[in-house]
Amino acid sequence: MIAFIRKLLRDCRGNALAIACAAMPLVVGAAGLATDTIQWTLWKRQLQRAADSAALAGVYDRESFSGSIANTPSAVCHDLQLNLHTWMSLKATTPCTGGPSYTQLNFPADSADGLRQNQVQVRLEVQQSLPFSSFFLSTAPTIVANATAATVPAGGEACVQALETSGSKTGINITGNAGIEMPDCVLYSNSPSTNSAAAGGSSNVVAEAVAGVGGIQQSNNWHVDSYRPYSPALADPFANVTPSPSDMHCVGTALDQDTNLTAAATSGTNCWSSLRVNSGNTLTLPSGTYYINAGDAFIQGNLTCSACTIVLTNVDPSSSTIGQFKVNAGSNVNISAPTTGTFKGIAIYQDRRAQDSNQTNKINGNSGSLIQGALYFPSQQLDYNGTGTTDAVCTMFVSRRINFSGNSATTNKFKKLSDCSAFGIPSSGSATRMVRLVA
Repeated sequence: MIAFIRKLLRDCRGNALAIACAAMPLVVGAAGLATDTIQWTLWKRQLQRAADSAALAGVYDRESFSGSIANTPSAVCHDLQLNLHTWMSLKATTPCTGGPSYTQLNFPADSADGLRQNQVQVRLEVQQSLPFSSFFLSTAPTIVANATAATVPAGGEACVQALETSGSKTGINITGNAGIEMPDCVLYSNSPSTNSAAAGGSSNVVAEAVAGVGGIQQSNNWHVDSYRPYSPALADPFANVTPSPSDMHCVGTALDQDTNLTAAATSGTNCWSSLRVNSGNTLTLPSGTYYINAGDAFIQGNLTCSACTIVLTNVDPSSSTIGQFKVNAGSNVNISAPTTGTFKGIAIYQDRRAQDSNQTNKINGNSGSLIQGALYFPSQQLDYNGTGTTDAVCTMFVSRRINFSGNSATTNKFKKLSDCSAFGIPSSGSATRMVRLVA
């Protein structure tokens, strides 16, 4: 008998089964907890989605009724009925009629800075028994979802505005050592690209916000108060400005430093085949509108013009042959826009009939350059480079695509557009707002 017992103790057969049996409660427990975790996450996601949607619906309702909250509870209830599964046992303090109800509905006051208006805060709570944990819990756990929505600025004063609508191209691109200071302005790109506006290299951009119809990747180059991706497109502020051939009195020669401007004024000439200022020369133009018919404006020297607009166009309304604006490095361009007339607020205008085809206008200035007014290139790209600090006190860039690059230190200290009425510049999109989740 003793020998048999000793033999049995030395026998290893069946150990695996014994260990498996001992570990089975742990395996079952882990599987149960995993199932509960997945179920909890699913319910939480569904509940949060419903809270988010209800808060947004509440803000849209307040917007429709000029901020009134009289109908907002009904709007929130209606949205919950559409977006929340009715099997969820919501804990409701104010029941909705005929469907799921919210737990709390609050209306926080508008923020002091005006950035958040018509706020709606929705809180949803649900008690749901979990498949495994219910064996051990006497009370079902509570899942909570909070959402706050409000209207926030969508536009703002866009000192830099890209009109690009292609999803394959970036509207605003800032590289090199470019520096931009516009603490009261917004950079706005209509490109729906996943990278609607981008800043890289050693660039440094200080702005109120960077906004875009598409996505905007966070970067250490941006120093902004807010990112505003997926915003509505900002309207072209000069969409209604179109040159009239009847206003053009053209000659087939270039406008340059040798042009007799007195004779041109006497004859009524205001349209030339091109604009050219050679290196080392200076062209000073009297106030007025200067049409360039199908040719380029090529500045290698110095150009000065007060209360004037240079218009790149074509007297033939059926032609898309439109010249480009090109300024060499080392040149000085000093232009201020008119405050009245067709081209009010516009210093340089390129006809929107210009073909894109990756054509690029280039302004390579230095510290002596100053353009006060809008640089308008709605159909082509503008490359703005510099070699020194430039004061763009009242400058507005509106182009299909805009590139700031090179050793620009374009440290343009932009002024608020609303303070630039002396140059006829419009304040673009300052009242535009959109509904967003803010918490």
